[in-house]
Amino acid sequence: MRKLKEKLKVYYIMSVFSVLFALLGFSYNTWRMEVSEENNNVRTAAFEVLSHLGELEHVILSAHYDNDLVEGNPRKGWVKVGLVVDLSVLITPEVADKALKLKAQWADSWHLMRTEQAVVNDLVTRIDDTRMAIKLVLKQMS
Repeated sequence: MRKLKEKLKVYYIMSVFSVLFALLGFSYNTWRMEVSEENNNVRTAAFEVLSHLGELEHVILSAHYDNDLVEGNPRKGWVKVGLVVDLSVLITPEVADKALKLKAQWADSWHLMRTEQAVVNDLVTRIDDTRMAIKLVLKQMS
């Protein structure tokens, strides 16, 4: 009888330990999946923003250097700036801040990009600042 009680005691301890270990493993797995999904979302948004920044720069340079009314259309630029701002909030607050500064710069000077070199330089600088902030986030993730 005593041996049976000892065996049951060991069995109960092992059962409790097994349940706790399973819960710990499940909790870690859930946490890891959430972090991986968040990182994936940030990477996807970052690459999309980088793509739209390149397209915005193309609009600016086409308007200024080529006097191309189609490729350098400011309405295309507004769309790109809007997408950059919308997607940047999915990356980090720092990137979102850089995107808002880019939007403010664009709003103040888009109408001068065809004729003013300083405006082009300022807009490209804002684009580069946003790019650098995104690259820093991506580098920290790897």
